[in-house]
Amino acid sequence: MDKKVAVYGAGAMGTVLGAFLTLGGIDAHLISRNVAHINALKKEGATIDCVADGRTITAKVTALFPEEMTGKYDVIFLMTKQRDNAKILEFLKDHLTEDGIVCTTQNGLPELSVAESLGEEKTYGGVASWGATFVGEGRVQLTSRLSAMSIVVGGYKNDNAKTPLLQEILSAAIQVNGNEAFVTTTEDLAGARWAKLAINSAFSGLSVVTGLTFGEIASGLKTRKIALRLLREAYDTATADGVTVGKVQGHDLQKLLGGKGAFKTAFALCLLPVAMKKHKKLLSGMLKDVQKGRRCEIDFVDGVVCKVGKGNGTPTPTTDKVVEIVHGIENGLYEITPDNIDFF
Repeated sequence: MDKKVAVYGAGAMGTVLGAFLTLGGIDAHLISRNVAHINALKKEGATIDCVADGRTITAKVTALFPEEMTGKYDVIFLMTKQRDNAKILEFLKDHLTEDGIVCTTQNGLPELSVAESLGEEKTYGGVASWGATFVGEGRVQLTSRLSAMSIVVGGYKNDNAKTPLLQEILSAAIQVNGNEAFVTTTEDLAGARWAKLAINSAFSGLSVVTGLTFGEIASGLKTRKIALRLLREAYDTATADGVTVGKVQGHDLQKLLGGKGAFKTAFALCLLPVAMKKHKKLLSGMLKDVQKGRRCEIDFVDGVVCKVGKGNGTPTPTTDKVVEIVHGIENGLYEITPDNIDFF
């Protein structure tokens, strides 16, 4: 391929994507400001410990600091935290070709901030569904099964002209994860976004509150009930906003989990552990941030559901409580413990 590709924000998920694209034949540049990580990637390459599959994958990669970026890129996968999007996108403007695009794989609903900086025609989204934990110095743990990895790509309020290019680039990763359904395209990016946002707002938020893995949340009765309430609040909010929530790996989770009544609730509670089985070892990246004394992205995940719900009149009391507790943890008011579930 003669297209120039970059992964800007080569943290946990970005390192996995960059390494897999490289092994699949794409000369993807992995870019980060993490000095120790980039130096290790330059010297030793990327090491991906696939903990759910019991194997390790290594790749010699092209790693750069932002100031080392030269020339212009046709596609930049934006995989940083959202907090500094305006500043980052202003920097990336000068590193895009005339018809180059940014595909944001960030959590929540990040396309609006990208479009505000670059314009809708250059804004694409990738809803990435795999879990990864940053170890550092060139090493990352992939906590999802290789076969469970997936990404849905589409344009943000544009004609999707570059979506086939994104599909072609990302398909290179199939040579590594072996999942022929790894990349799919959509003309309804909002639906795909909300499908992931609903899961993240439930399990990522609770992972910070409790310190538990997604599997532990889904298996505990108290935490499972809270997760289901969070999922349903997200589904109701999306529906009230005119969004049809997309399927997750071929399953209509809103239909399976979003019903009302005692029977449907009992069924949904039994189904949750099965639905999260392939991601049971995943810990929220927000939890890692908080444990390291950093502010996390709760306002861009659960906080987005609260904000949209407030705008369209959908009550989100359980999601509001998650945001409140997480901010309390950040400010030293609470500890990270499963006992926090009693606040609900």
